[in-house]
Amino acid sequence: MSIRVATATAGVPARPTLMPPAKATTRDTRFTRALADQNAAWTFESIPADARILVRHCLLDWIAVTVAGAQEPVAHMLAEEAREQGGFPQSTVVGHGFAASSRQAALINGAASHALDFDDVNMAFTGHPSAVLVPALLALAEARGASGAQFMTAFMAGYETLCRIGAAVSPGHYALGFHSTGTIGTFGAAAACARLLELDSDDTAVALGIAATQAAGLKSMFGTMCKPLHAGKASADGMMAAQLAARGFTSRSDAIEAFQGFAATHGPDFDPAAAPRQPASGLYVRDNLFKYHAACYGTHAAIEAARHLRAHNNLQQGQVRRVTVRAAAGSEGVCNIPTPATGLEAKFSLRHVVAMALAGVDTANMANFSDELTHDPALGALRDRVHVELVRDCGALTLSEVVVETVDDRILRRRHDCGVPMADLGVQEARLQAKFGGIARALLDQESGDEVLELIGRLEELPDLSPLAGLLAGHPARGLRH
Repeated sequence: MSIRVATATAGVPARPTLMPPAKATTRDTRFTRALADQNAAWTFESIPADARILVRHCLLDWIAVTVAGAQEPVAHMLAEEAREQGGFPQSTVVGHGFAASSRQAALINGAASHALDFDDVNMAFTGHPSAVLVPALLALAEARGASGAQFMTAFMAGYETLCRIGAAVSPGHYALGFHSTGTIGTFGAAAACARLLELDSDDTAVALGIAATQAAGLKSMFGTMCKPLHAGKASADGMMAAQLAARGFTSRSDAIEAFQGFAATHGPDFDPAAAPRQPASGLYVRDNLFKYHAACYGTHAAIEAARHLRAHNNLQQGQVRRVTVRAAAGSEGVCNIPTPATGLEAKFSLRHVVAMALAGVDTANMANFSDELTHDPALGALRDRVHVELVRDCGALTLSEVVVETVDDRILRRRHDCGVPMADLGVQEARLQAKFGGIARALLDQESGDEVLELIGRLEELPDLSPLAGLLAGHPARGLRH
């Protein structure tokens, strides 16, 4: 049995890792094995130039929402629990001023990145890719001393595998009530970490099997702390799946397509032929969608339509008699809480966010999704005039129509599709930097914020990610026991 010595992080001694004995080649497992083959084949050189830019964009956006999300109660509670449990300090807990085990860090940082529901989206699996990929990869890369190029390669592998599995089980999996970020996200984190650990196809297939039996997350939890917990669990569990596979842990290596496997038990319409199909853009990462409103992505099309009507018609609250929002039938159980009781629930209420947009309330400002504003009488009165119609021909969650009837009998109508990625990556980068400035600059000093942007800009050149992780550590959060 050979010994591999893990690379030490700053202040953390390296520890020997026992390598498992040589294993027998796993049998051909069709669907899962094909994904594992593709996942293991990714190299940095195979990443197109525009995709490298998109990986940096995803990391920038993740840092912005995670630094801010680290201040949320869910992140405080998880960080406090990690402090009480203790553990070998391997990886940075963003915004809390301490290091924890790589698993604890992935769990806390994953939950923090999804706490504000301000993180990126890909509709191929109707979920949030970076919230599950980056926490696991950052924690593992920091613990192992992996380079920026290795991080980018692993991110691409995990992203594409994640979306291919999502395409094969959509739309039934999500419609059945599973939160894809938590379920399919576990596969994505396992695939990404498997690539970072340089696992071969056999071990990657096993890692996907270990991920399959852990994948969980219910849409019925939307509006509660369990929703961001799904992202943290997916990240941590996926990372553990890859680590265990590297040690020789056993699992079915056809766990997705097997009899009573993931696909059979988690949805009605498994289509294995969908996974190998190339998306129209050539890569799923090119279809990544970034959020510029601090609410569920299923509400963004309606927000944009309402904002347009207000701005182009000089519309005032008192002029609104009735509002009809036509949205996809799939919005039920996702973002159609009729009368939200908290700021968190307001993020999942089409009626509320449309009222906010028509009232001129900035939906990009996280502070506006507060319990106090949710109970504002004037906003509540406007919300009472908003009616939601869920229609089958509206298509995806990214398409909505808003119709405003005014007191002077005008009918104002606007449709919007927020499912189209931005074509100009330069403009996108400027918007993401503005978002970073708006939500993270208050928590990072000017020098640290500038350094974060500089490091992301030359990510592929970094020999390791400890400088970046160190900038995100922050200080011990208030309210935590030490």
